[in-house]
Amino acid sequence: MKNVMGLVFANIYDSSLGQLTNKRTQASLPYGGRYRQIDFTLSNMSNAGIRHIDIVTQYNFQSLMNHVGSGEEWDLELEDGGLEFITPYSVGQSNTFRGKLEAIAAISDAYLSRGKEEYIILADAAVICAINLDEVMDAHIASGKDVTVVVKAGIANGKKQLDLAVRLDENGEISDMAVDYAAPESCLASMGMFILRKDLLLRSAAECVSRNRYRLEREFILREWNEGRLSVNAYEFHNVALFNESTEEYFRNNLAIIDRKVRHSLYRDGLTIYTKVRDQVPCYYGENSQIDDCIVADGCVLLGSAYNSVFFRSVKLSTGASVRNCVVMSKCEIGIGAQLEYCILDKDVKINAGVKLIGTMEHPVILNRGDVV
Repeated sequence: MKNVMGLVFANIYDSSLGQLTNKRTQASLPYGGRYRQIDFTLSNMSNAGIRHIDIVTQYNFQSLMNHVGSGEEWDLELEDGGLEFITPYSVGQSNTFRGKLEAIAAISDAYLSRGKEEYIILADAAVICAINLDEVMDAHIASGKDVTVVVKAGIANGKKQLDLAVRLDENGEISDMAVDYAAPESCLASMGMFILRKDLLLRSAAECVSRNRYRLEREFILREWNEGRLSVNAYEFHNVALFNESTEEYFRNNLAIIDRKVRHSLYRDGLTIYTKVRDQVPCYYGENSQIDDCIVADGCVLLGSAYNSVFFRSVKLSTGASVRNCVVMSKCEIGIGAQLEYCILDKDVKINAGVKLIGTMEHPVILNRGDVV
């Protein structure tokens, strides 16, 4: 899609993920043993032939830049436009994030208006999925609407607060819309993905910001739709979509990849998910190790026992150690006889021999990068 550019927001839910995003953006959070969350968004756009992608960041983006680099793994570094990291608050009038519209208005002249693309796809890095954006684009054009929002059933449950919820009528048209709402199960949840003409977005962002309106969903899409000035199409996505908008969701969704059906939906033929290449030796399993229902990345040395857990690269699990229902990030060391249940170990954590840590699915024990326990 040479006529389309991508705009990715990297920090939207950082404050909801607590200590996991103290020193990194949400977009660079490790996921599934070898990936980062942004890998899915960049791969979806790259698979659709989008070669101009801007990543909007606020703070703590060094880890993200180190991971993405020049964009070579996503085939983004050589084409016209390529991949750009943008910090809108270095060019805008505010250093506090007040909404996507303010960020868009701040970078409009310097970045977004330079390209010749007619359309723009907005996406958050919070939702993990493998989606065919060519099909979404075709549906948007066929609808004749101003904006298409990608939505997912089964997320609304009356408890989870949604940025944007919609209800469809019998013809598949949007009959109701609400923002920041714990919508009932009959509603569909926005996946934070929108398609519209770039000139419409830039003009609308400028007008909204000039009137102290900064939030895309509430003060542009919902308001303009309610007043009859904006037509909105809903594209319903039917495969797996994982919303990592809180610590509990992030924990659950990392463990969800152990489910074969989830893996096969996220990693499908024709929708390759790319990531930074890190060639390492294969995993080593000790003679007496017992590893059941786990995702294990390369470079691990596993001598103990593990069940229903995700191990990132170069983890060392010592003899007699037991790990159940845990997410263990790269280069962690788990000592002899240690016992871990419902834990998230950030990178480079060291668990000493005999240590026992037990959390719950709703409240996992979280250890910060480099902690020694």
